[in-house]
Amino acid sequence: MARTSRTRDIIVVGGSAGALDALRSILAGLPPDLPAAVLVVLHVGEVSYLPSILVRSSTLPVVPASSGATIEPGQVYVGPPGFHLLVHDSHILLRRGPRENLARPAVDALFRSAAASLGSRVIGIVLSGSLSDGTAGLRAIKRCGGLSIVQSPREAPVPSMPRNALWHTDVDHVCAATEMAGLLSRLVGEPAGPSPEVPTEIRLEAAIAAQELADMRADDMLGKVSRFTCPECHGSLWSIEDGSMLRFRCHVGHAFTADTVLSAQGEEIDRMLGTLQRSHQERAALAHRMAERERASDRHALADHLESRARGYEEDARLVLELMRNGFPGAADTHKQESVIGHAEVET
Repeated sequence: MARTSRTRDIIVVGGSAGALDALRSILAGLPPDLPAAVLVVLHVGEVSYLPSILVRSSTLPVVPASSGATIEPGQVYVGPPGFHLLVHDSHILLRRGPRENLARPAVDALFRSAAASLGSRVIGIVLSGSLSDGTAGLRAIKRCGGLSIVQSPREAPVPSMPRNALWHTDVDHVCAATEMAGLLSRLVGEPAGPSPEVPTEIRLEAAIAAQELADMRADDMLGKVSRFTCPECHGSLWSIEDGSMLRFRCHVGHAFTADTVLSAQGEEIDRMLGTLQRSHQERAALAHRMAERERASDRHALADHLESRARGYEEDARLVLELMRNGFPGAADTHKQESVIGHAEVET
């Protein structure tokens, strides 16, 4: 049975690299009596000063989100580092659930929980950022009756997140960040309409982020076991067909889009190559040291042999360094993915 609802009074915003200026522009343009709450997740490090930065340009009060707080209209709630910012009915939950797309807080986790709890009352916004966090969450918002807004990739400093959202989601509005405040002011006054029943898979994934569910039975309900391993815990990954998106989850709950798995694998290769290069350098230094001692003891043949081995280790280290420079750098992998994803010039 469909749930009745009110106006679209919950705005959830997600972004990563390059999203800060866009977010400041949105908050500066909103009316101070906005009849909606704004919940924000940006990918941040271990320490964040985001609330104090945003409050300087916002017309609305900006506060760090606190678990258990009632969501009030006219407030901006910012997800803190190390915790997923989640919505449960009319309250905020902060949970150290499994990372999604290598992030916590994750945009998908916020969007999905808001969609599962509040249905058609939700407006989701994807801003600038790399890879595709936010796309699956935006799809969940749409499936639960909400509205979707995406920053124009043409103006986004890092267009991957907007492009992915456009490619995989039936987006309602695409616009520049400077136009979003006016658009939101109009949308929040519209009736939300009825909310459809929340799909089981959306409820399951929202529960995993809230640490209410994490076992293999849930994974079997979400997808099928793949041949790939989790970049975080190295357990098996379940593949999830989410419309045109291919996503993955492990039994711990770590979640990834396919391009995030590729990026994480590139970073793992970088780490492995860095360890290998250091090992060859250390072996070369040790062999040189041993050769010096042998030569000081007039064991020249053994010293020559050790020097030869040292030169071999140094050559191995040079080969690994060349591979790191030109073969498998994680950053290059990410750029290649963004180039491939760039075929989604939907709005350009």
